[in-house]
Amino acid sequence: MRKSFTLILILFSLFFYSCHFDSDSKEGGSSTKGIISISGAFALYPITVKWAEEYKKLHPGIRIDISAGGAGKGMTDALSKMVDIGLVSREIYDEEIKNGAWSIAVTKDAVLPTISALHPQLNEILSKGITKKTLEDIYITGSCKTWAQAGIQSQLHLHTYTRSDAAGAAESWAKYFGRKQEDLKGIGVFGDPGVAQAVQKDPAGIGYNNMIYIYDPQTKKQTNGVRVLPIDFNNNGKIDPEENFYDSMDDIANAIASGKYPSPAARDLYFVSKGKPQNKRVLQFIEWVLTDGQKYVHDAGYINLSKESIDASLEKLK
Repeated sequence: MRKSFTLILILFSLFFYSCHFDSDSKEGGSSTKGIISISGAFALYPITVKWAEEYKKLHPGIRIDISAGGAGKGMTDALSKMVDIGLVSREIYDEEIKNGAWSIAVTKDAVLPTISALHPQLNEILSKGITKKTLEDIYITGSCKTWAQAGIQSQLHLHTYTRSDAAGAAESWAKYFGRKQEDLKGIGVFGDPGVAQAVQKDPAGIGYNNMIYIYDPQTKKQTNGVRVLPIDFNNNGKIDPEENFYDSMDDIANAIASGKYPSPAARDLYFVSKGKPQNKRVLQFIEWVLTDGQKYVHDAGYINLSKESIDASLEKLK
């Protein structure tokens, strides 16, 4: 009888341990297997997919689900705990911080004005560029309605494209003029790829895109039938050599790193969660992104954070 009772106790203990272990795995006690859910900014989506692919090679038991839908969706999903990580491509608002938004910078890129490679006066535009004041007249006041008013010898009307979704790219572009996304004028198009496609098909079009949707990460050259519209920073009616840094991805990356291309427009990109993540596998993934994962940043078409920024982000993880 005593043996039977002892056996029952042993079996009960094993059952309890097994249930407890399974619960730990679901809640984050196990960091070698499980699911990490991510959603948000189109700007961060390509590099996050690359990070996930490389991380899963090291941790095959981890499944990482990623969806793009804009920075606004990433923030909403993170704050509502619909996902472990939200992708946000703009500064974090004070009200979001008050609602528990915890953010960490993971890489950097820039929003650039774009035109179609089909524009009949493409060479003239690339040599003259466009001033910040004219861009403001196009996107904010709406007073510039033709390419002739923008200083180009063309009879074409301007077709202005902007983002229809809550987007970090749109917010950063608006911030360049000291405004918010809702102040931007233009035809609303969903997503970074959507704006690039709309501009590519429209010889009279003007838009803005994140670097990764303008340049090919392999060739480092402009692609998708869109061209960067150079900004005439000194307002002298031409693009001087020191303003001409758009030919390749490496050129614009260096210009951003050195401050030649302005911030805002250039900006940090963030992982966001509701409070600091408590799940071990999520914390370990973020730590890997900030360390070994940084070697994939440049080749994927992004800009590495400074050592000081990386150190600050790693300190925030502790």
